[in-house]
Amino acid sequence: MGFLILEDGTVFQGVIFGSQQRVVGEVVFNTGMTGYQEILTDPSYYGQIVVMTFPMIGNYGINQLDIESDSPKVKGLVVREACATPNNWMSRETLEEYLRKYNITAIERIDTRALTRKIREKGTMIGLITPHTPTREDIIQLKEYTLRNPVDNVTTNKVYAIPGEGHHIAVVDFGVKKNIIESLRRRGCRITVFPAKSKAYEVLSADPDAILLTNGPGDPKDNVEAIETIKILVERKPVFGICLGHQLLALAAGADTHKLKYGHRGCNHPVVDLTRGRTYITSQNHGYAVKEETVDVRKIEITYRNLNDGTVEGLKYKDRPVFGVQFHPEACPGPSDTEFIFDEFLDLIDN
Repeated sequence: MGFLILEDGTVFQGVIFGSQQRVVGEVVFNTGMTGYQEILTDPSYYGQIVVMTFPMIGNYGINQLDIESDSPKVKGLVVREACATPNNWMSRETLEEYLRKYNITAIERIDTRALTRKIREKGTMIGLITPHTPTREDIIQLKEYTLRNPVDNVTTNKVYAIPGEGHHIAVVDFGVKKNIIESLRRRGCRITVFPAKSKAYEVLSADPDAILLTNGPGDPKDNVEAIETIKILVERKPVFGICLGHQLLALAAGADTHKLKYGHRGCNHPVVDLTRGRTYITSQNHGYAVKEETVDVRKIEITYRNLNDGTVEGLKYKDRPVFGVQFHPEACPGPSDTEFIFDEFLDLIDN
């Protein structure tokens, strides 16, 4: 037996699996039918308890390929039903075995439909998964919880290089997904990865052809040092930002960001390309967005828009080769509609 408690006092009863430890985090939901392994290992989920809306999770097990970082980054997992007997030729272990190995607490037999509806209506909330009967002290702890310095916990702690024969790309790692690196490698790029708090002179001293700002967790406005660094980088080199990187480019240009009620997390979000007039299906994972009314249209052009709620999904600087997208063009898990954006990034260098 186990419990999921929300900060508004709502209690869901279920069955704990994976680790048995008590965990606290922001409760968010993901609408993907597949891709639970990528979701578990996506650094952008650091500090969060993820609710999967698809009713059965774990049916194709865990393999060695579908990971986005070296270990799970979620705080906890909530599912309707965890499959104990997966069936897939690549499977090496069950979901529960994997979670237990990395000490991640999960809970099943929760009414995930009711939980998701509550989050949609009231917004994301702090939650607690516990094997013990809830107490008044649990609610107090939930109300006092804050996520501190999430990027510091997922960025690399040292500079490292990945060989290649093509363009030299400096990747500033705010919580990079493996497939972003792979998307550059497949295009022959030579890559140097830098910690999130690297100074502009450190990045520029590597003499890259261009710079990529990655995805990552938390409130973009917490990254004060990085925003100041980006203000320098955009004056010197072509720059491309993905997800958090996109938000940081907006902040560096004087725009503002705000927290969404329940965020965009899933692999079926429709986004319109305002330049081409085409619509793409995208993979997304973010809780913040650029506040459109704060964008200086004399300096910044909005390039993509979310068709569900109208939020800004892409922007580019008008006077230099700098742009960002809110969605994930590396699309793993998810559709590959927008993978061409990596080619557009490399074209900035050639042009």
